Amino acid sequence: MQDTSFSNTDTFMARDNVATLLSKYDEFINLKLKPNLKTVLDSRDTIYSTISEYQKLKAQIQTIQDCNLKEMKTMTDIGNQFYVQAHIPDTQYIFVNVGFGLHVQFTLEEAMVFIDKNVERLDKIADKRSAEADKIRAHIKLTLEAMNEVLQNR
Repeated sequence: MQDTSFSNTDTFMARDNVATLLSKYDEFINLKLKPNLKTVLDSRDTIYSTISEYQKLKAQIQTIQDCNLKEMKTMTDIGNQFYVQAHIPDTQYIFVNVGFGLHVQFTLEEAMVFIDKNVERLDKIADKRSAEADKIRAHIKLTLEAMNEVLQNR
């Protein structure tokens, strides 16, 4: 005669182990992988925003050069999308934010060269962030597949 109470205990322990394993996988996804993915994507978005600002500046410099403007009037954002009218008496030089709160005075040609090099550098960093995000997404998918396999083998 077979002892059925023993096999019921084994089944209960197996279910408990499966539940614990699934809980650990779920915790790993929600507490580790998803926050890491958000951080990487936010970092990449910040880089893309900076690239966009440099491209706008480059377009403005190109307009100044194409129109051969020696002075100009413009609207300047002084924060929180609040604009004031500004008069630029000499367009020969431009101050460019180079990071860390530093602004460097460039000629228009120097600014264009700086912008091109900086955008190229930022593109490489953004590509690295995209690759990191892809790896994290792959880890999430792999973990979800492992969870699915555990559920199917119950």
